[in-house]
Amino acid sequence: MSQAQVSDDDIFGGHEGGKLSVSATRPITQARDLSIAYTPGVAKVSRAIEQQPELAKRYTWADRLVAVVSDGTAVLGLGDIGASASLPVMEGKSVLFKTFAGLDSIPLVLDTSDVDEIVETLVRLRPSFGAVNLEDVSAPRCFELEDKLKEALDCPVMHDDQHGTAIVVLAALRGANLVAGRNIADQRVVISGAGAAGVACAKILQAAGVGDVTMLDSRGIIHAGRDNLNAIKAELAETTNTAGLRGGIDEAMAGADVFIGLSSATIDENLLSTMAPEPIVFALSNPDPEVHPEVAAKYASVVATGRSDFPNQINNVLAFPGVFRGALDAGARAITENMKLAAAEAIVSVAADELSADRIVPSPLDPRVADEVATAVAKAAEDDDVVG
Repeated sequence: MSQAQVSDDDIFGGHEGGKLSVSATRPITQARDLSIAYTPGVAKVSRAIEQQPELAKRYTWADRLVAVVSDGTAVLGLGDIGASASLPVMEGKSVLFKTFAGLDSIPLVLDTSDVDEIVETLVRLRPSFGAVNLEDVSAPRCFELEDKLKEALDCPVMHDDQHGTAIVVLAALRGANLVAGRNIADQRVVISGAGAAGVACAKILQAAGVGDVTMLDSRGIIHAGRDNLNAIKAELAETTNTAGLRGGIDEAMAGADVFIGLSSATIDENLLSTMAPEPIVFALSNPDPEVHPEVAAKYASVVATGRSDFPNQINNVLAFPGVFRGALDAGARAITENMKLAAAEAIVSVAADELSADRIVPSPLDPRVADEVATAVAKAAEDDDVVG
């Protein structure tokens, strides 16, 4: 069913009562079952864990439980709508974890946007979960929050709006280049939007060996020497734009090989004509792409969006379920850059024999993806020595 066929009644009916429930892993149908699951039997397990805390990994669900955490400050395209209004989205995320990776997760929406308060809350809750998926936290606070949580917690932490997006964008660019017969090392990539996703995309593309990245924010090209740059953008100014470009979108697009849209800015059709021949265009803003894909297709060899009603949907669900399952399967203490790169390569490999201009990544519903990503991520965790 396409989005156009879904009514408001369908949507609200699908959310009524929430989208999650807790079910028992073993039935309780007689007194013996009750004695094992609860008192007096459970006391033996609790005493054993008291004496050997590592047994909690075997005898509770915490080691395989993902906490889906948000403060509701940057929800989808809705902005700062608060914790309660963000809860349906976090419930949805938990449904995706279960559906695509078989992982249990619990949505935690926090009624504070103070970074240190969020960190303190999750540190205190650490015995209850095995990994943290940060979701819909506004930039630039999201960078500080993720860094502090990675420092404070001995478990995988990933802000999906940053790294899930980056992994899938890299996978899509790999797929597009395979179709077009091009090399990422020879390409200059324009990224419009220097928020959470844009920054993460720039970093993973650099790690993957892209030729050059030109970053744009609302004031134009980010470059060394530009005033009023925050710490994150100042770092980008030192590592991107090796071409030394100045100005705005017009200057950035001229001769560029790839455009990645991660902002709400509209791109004039004429700018596409100034890019390198047969460019690659990822117009990922939702619900309205920076340029309509039918318009982009007049100039580009490959066009992708974030929407399901056009070819080449770039969707985070291709990445995060397998990334977290792989990290938890391996017993990883963190999610490293190599684990993210491995995830991107695994996504491409699933559809390697089926790629075309209209299919540069697998479908988000492809059941092979999470397994392949999890296997690749677990191996990368072992290679990076972050296991145990």
